[in-house]
Amino acid sequence: MENQTALFQYCLRLADSNLILSHRLSEWCGHGPILEEDIALINIALDFIGHGTALLQYAALVEGKGRSEDDLAYMRNEREYRNALLVEQPNGDYAKTIARQFLFDTFQYHFYQALQNSKDETLAALAAKALKEITYHLRHSSQWVLRMGDGTDESHSRIQTAFDDLWMFTGDLFDMDTTDETLLKQGIAVDLAPVKEKWQTQVSEVLQQATLKIPDQTFMQGGSRDGRHTEHLGYLLAEMQYLPRTYPGAKW
Repeated sequence: MENQTALFQYCLRLADSNLILSHRLSEWCGHGPILEEDIALINIALDFIGHGTALLQYAALVEGKGRSEDDLAYMRNEREYRNALLVEQPNGDYAKTIARQFLFDTFQYHFYQALQNSKDETLAALAAKALKEITYHLRHSSQWVLRMGDGTDESHSRIQTAFDDLWMFTGDLFDMDTTDETLLKQGIAVDLAPVKEKWQTQVSEVLQQATLKIPDQTFMQGGSRDGRHTEHLGYLLAEMQYLPRTYPGAKW
């Protein structure tokens, strides 16, 4: 794989996960369980949209075909997206949203810590900037996992069910392909093996504190690296891309 193509795909992978999760979180606007959480989730969604925009801008620059970040966000089809399967899963109840958020926040925290050391100066700088916000995201979702897990019987049951339902999508976070191999040789990409170890340790510690169990299922759903997604992404993109596709080039 050519270096330019590999870097473009790598940037899309990071950008798409941020973009799709930002849309999922934005769906809570006006529907949060309490006013404070309604505002918190929307602020976190804005952080993700900022990260996604910056990465899509860099992806467009690397591609060198004159496309903008908006073109990449709104004019690609489902099979062209490279986001992690976890982030496209529906919100469900608040426990499921928090479980999804915690699993992804923990991954991002350790991933971006490693990405700060990338030999690609742009990716390293974006990682260093984003890590400050990701640290807050992880603290927020961790506290909610603890609150729900060690709370009432109902909150415990709901958050445990959420982890059980989402666990099959966590393996996809750590899949590696030729894109990773190409960029690892140049010191650009992150080796996901040590990231997975740190992720497993932190997730286990928090779930244990929350009196929750690590799901025992071994089946892991994959495919995002090749553009294969769950049925939920197509519906999400239909909503997210509706306006720019209906009125292409519109300005206001």
